[in-house]
Amino acid sequence: MAPVGRGARSVKAPRKDALRLDEIDRKILRALQQDARLTTAQLADKIGLSTTPCWNRLKRLETQGYIDGYVALLNQDKLGLPETVIIELTLDRHDEEMLERFGQLLTSLPEVIEAYLTTGDYDYVVKVAVESTAGYERFLREKLYRIPGIRHSRSSFALRCLKKLTSVQV
Repeated sequence: MAPVGRGARSVKAPRKDALRLDEIDRKILRALQQDARLTTAQLADKIGLSTTPCWNRLKRLETQGYIDGYVALLNQDKLGLPETVIIELTLDRHDEEMLERFGQLLTSLPEVIEAYLTTGDYDYVVKVAVESTAGYERFLREKLYRIPGIRHSRSSFALRCLKKLTSVQV
């Protein structure tokens, strides 16, 4: 049986909203990607606007959904989770109930830092953070493999991160 998602999503044209962003909007978004803790005054100074127009544009970008939120990026190494593992998973079945239940259980695991339902040979691509190979083995035996419905998995340890973005670039 072919994995769910294969051909299930249509390819969409770029959002019309994205075309409405002018260069000042893009400067605001780029500046916030670099440092989301900037005050409105600092942001305005950085992009060459006065404070009120900058604040108005920022609020518009938030209201229109260009900014999903603001976060603190945590250091995996300092938190004792230096190993990143990429796991590809195939399920036994692909009905809605199975996909819903599997997705809920998978995303509830604290080691999982990203998870995608995908097309191709595997149904899911999952990124986990663990303290060691022994920690990864424990994660597999005690957590992941206890989720019903997994037919096959393949894991790869990341040796080094070459590029890591927290969002798309504008």
